[in-house]
Amino acid sequence: MADVGHINPEEYADDHRVSYLVQEWRRLSQAEKDSQELVEIDPSMKELAEKEQQEIEQQKDALMAQMEKIVGAPGEREWPNEVVLEVRAGVGGEEASLFAEELANMYLRFAEARGWSTKKLDESRAGLGGIKEAQFEIKGIDCYRTLRFETGVHRVQRVPATEKAGRIHTSTASVVILPIYKRTKIVINPADIEIETSRSGGAGGQNVNKVETAVRIIHKPTGLDVRCTSERSQVQNKEKAMTLLISRLQQAQDEREAKERSADRKLQVGTGDRSEKIRTYNFPQDRVTDHRIKESWSNITKIMAGDLTSIIEALDKAEQGIE
Repeated sequence: MADVGHINPEEYADDHRVSYLVQEWRRLSQAEKDSQELVEIDPSMKELAEKEQQEIEQQKDALMAQMEKIVGAPGEREWPNEVVLEVRAGVGGEEASLFAEELANMYLRFAEARGWSTKKLDESRAGLGGIKEAQFEIKGIDCYRTLRFETGVHRVQRVPATEKAGRIHTSTASVVILPIYKRTKIVINPADIEIETSRSGGAGGQNVNKVETAVRIIHKPTGLDVRCTSERSQVQNKEKAMTLLISRLQQAQDEREAKERSADRKLQVGTGDRSEKIRTYNFPQDRVTDHRIKESWSNITKIMAGDLTSIIEALDKAEQGIE
């Protein structure tokens, strides 16, 4: 890792822990320098100064360890600034589809508030409203680092608008935050993929459904398949679909490695598995609960409107082991 003393705290303005650590590092470095100068002025202070410098070095080592937890140790992959958000309706029929769309809108509003750019890649609408599944591209500084704990099954408890007896229903939707890495060791053999093209749906017009611009790529060894319809040309959709496939394969490899590491290191915030039940949105009780850290927040309307900051900060603190 680069010398912490030369990191610009402004690059981490949204992370108070990093800027504090940098300031503390600089304070200790100055104290170390002052101690050395004191020995030059008064050699009789050498033994005391050496003891003080040893204590300073230990404190600096501790700061370095904390910094590495946040910005990454030497050789670790950098946090990507691009992700694909995938939302799928789960158990619960129409209500699950409506909840899936609400979750997608919640993340898009959060992204917009952060100044990140968003773009719909693909969407499958449900017959009576909501979405069966959808994919969105999100780009912005630290977007993966910020959203990485959102992968998993989200559960909603509420009385559906169509429920005349006032009974509370439970439905689910799954979320996947897929990081898009600019550099990866994943190599795809052209013989291992099958490419299909189809006509993209649209809002009408002369060219809608006349040109096959939508692209679906199937990775035969794993069975993974990706689809992209966001671009106006088949070539662009193919490039984006290939990027998405590579990222999915990279994520699968990362998940395997994480499971191997988990035998040695207990994960603080869940497993990162997309099938893990991570959060419940209880509308009658106006409460959102994250089951991984056993913490709850009120004002569910505000949260569903995109105010996720307090939840994300709590998850990040739990991962870093900060009370």
